[in-house]
Amino acid sequence: MLLYASTIFLSAFLLFQIQPMIAKMILPWFGGSAAVWITAMLFFQTALLGGYVYAHWAVKKLSSRMQTAVHGALLLASLLFLPVAPSLSWRPEGSEEPVLRILGLLSVSIGLPYFLLSSTSPLIQAWYSRKKREALPYRLFALSNLASLLGLLAYPFAVEPLTTLRQQSMGWSLGYAAFAVLAGAAAAASGRGAGTEPVAPVSEAAGGQGEAPTMRDRLWWLALSACASTLLLAVTNHLTQNVASIPFLWVLPLGLYLLTFILTFDFEGLYNRRVFAWLVSAALAAMCFGLTQWNSKTRLLIVIPVYAAALFIVCLFCHGELVKRKPSARYLTSFYVMLSVGGALGGVLVGVVAPRILKGYFELPAAMAAAAVLLLLVLQYRAWRWTLAVGWAAAVIVFFAAWQYVTAYAESARVMSRNFYGVLRVTEDDVATEDESRTMVHGTVIHGRQFMAPDRRREQISYYGPDSGVALAFREFSCRPMRTGVIGLGAGSLAAFAKPGDLVRFFEINPLVERLARSEFTYLDDCRGRAEVALGDGRLSLEREQGEAYDLLVVDAFSGDAIPAHLLTTEALEVYFRRLRPGGILALHITNTHLDLEPVVAGLAAAGRKDAVIIRNDEDEDREIYSATWALLSSKPLSPSLVQAGSRPRSRAGLRTWTDDYNNLFQIMK
Repeated sequence: MLLYASTIFLSAFLLFQIQPMIAKMILPWFGGSAAVWITAMLFFQTALLGGYVYAHWAVKKLSSRMQTAVHGALLLASLLFLPVAPSLSWRPEGSEEPVLRILGLLSVSIGLPYFLLSSTSPLIQAWYSRKKREALPYRLFALSNLASLLGLLAYPFAVEPLTTLRQQSMGWSLGYAAFAVLAGAAAAASGRGAGTEPVAPVSEAAGGQGEAPTMRDRLWWLALSACASTLLLAVTNHLTQNVASIPFLWVLPLGLYLLTFILTFDFEGLYNRRVFAWLVSAALAAMCFGLTQWNSKTRLLIVIPVYAAALFIVCLFCHGELVKRKPSARYLTSFYVMLSVGGALGGVLVGVVAPRILKGYFELPAAMAAAAVLLLLVLQYRAWRWTLAVGWAAAVIVFFAAWQYVTAYAESARVMSRNFYGVLRVTEDDVATEDESRTMVHGTVIHGRQFMAPDRRREQISYYGPDSGVALAFREFSCRPMRTGVIGLGAGSLAAFAKPGDLVRFFEINPLVERLARSEFTYLDDCRGRAEVALGDGRLSLEREQGEAYDLLVVDAFSGDAIPAHLLTTEALEVYFRRLRPGGILALHITNTHLDLEPVVAGLAAAGRKDAVIIRNDEDEDREIYSATWALLSSKPLSPSLVQAGSRPRSRAGLRTWTDDYNNLFQIMK
């Protein structure tokens, strides 16, 4: 029992440690997009399904000795993947399909180890149920989920703040080698003394003679697991699109999801259908209120707990119903296969289907509607009058709120489109007046605004007003033609600063942004100098670029829904200053609702021995100018006019300088 429990515990711990670790490793390669985690989750859930199918096949088709031989060979082969790290050959050039590339990258980097870790829990539970016929193995499933939860929580609170990515890779690889030894020993113990014939069914003493599950049972398993998985990913998407792609906001929903497995499978009396009918109705109503009433400025101390609590309650309902419908131990591998099929289905719906068929982030209201329908279906068979009425009321509220949210989201947009990098909308204000304007919105964050009257198209507005830090930086080179590089296109607002003879070269990772900047705005066409757009990650593009250096480099990628931390490390600064002329200026746009990037800039400036100043400008609603914070850095002393216009960056004690191998967004949340 100790061998089996230790193997399951270590495998589950490693399984959920590698998830945020490998996702953080590849996050910079895809622009820091929040969709990287959702796509990675699709891989994890699909690989989990593969592991469960393998366990089911091995138990049903192979003798004990053959199981030992096959599993041992796979364990030995998986050691060739160590130490785990993404290969640089998979780093994108700029035009590749991100979803397919991420799935391929993860497959070749951690595919076989992750597959074997996934198969461990159902496989060892099956072995245990054969050898210990007096007990059912479902508590080992709860132990597996407990270890998974501990692995998840350890990453943002202990592993990430204290270790570099390289140290994480080596530590995880050593842990996996220990797991391989334990798993090999468990396989050998299971096969010891067994024959070469296929394994006989589990005995009645172990609960093996229960009724075979019907197709209806399997559909319930699929629907309940898919609903929980879809809601998990939809809530994660909803949180990360407005905050940042950080492991804390990845693991919080997933940790709560795993906790519901632990509670329902280890404490079966916890779930009461009548009580949870009321709780689920209240949870769905709370999410409806948030969906329709809250925006990106609502405090995270309100948003995160409400959505987390609602997710927790709905997942308790789904998994509690699964426990009530679980089969005897004889059919446990097929039960786990259906659970993993449902989990993978949720990943496909949110990670693949939704970005292609939905123009906005509508998967959350869809998942809420699915949960309301499932609640009604459950209550139809246990028709307590008042609880059934509450279920119907919750369904009506959910469908009304979903309709209101989708309608308001779509009606406010002149154009709306979506791809891997998120949802882009172009909205209009004051149509047919001299103040008519268009705004590019990424998620809920403005990425550029323009007046549409011909005589006002070049006005410097939004974050780029005449007194903004970037405007002052442009003035430093006003007496001669200048070359400017800009990471982040948006609506193309910075093209308005160009003079005849100037070059403004934009680096943009999202092709949809360029399409809308050219079709819905005129900054690029109206540029008095020369405006160019290069598709691809800005830092990677600058590393590959040859030719004349820039007078000014602008990094305008920190105000959106995902913070690309790889653009704000010591190695990134080295790239920027290699592409700047002596005396050139680096301008960093660090305006952000939820993250305090100023101490990070202070640390980088000190480490790189750069002169730095922070320039803030106030909001002016009459002129459509937003408050903005810019950091200006240079290898030479900045001019007195720039120094007088701002202040020195504020440092923070204990904050480590960010590098490609270490950064922690959780530490700088406001």
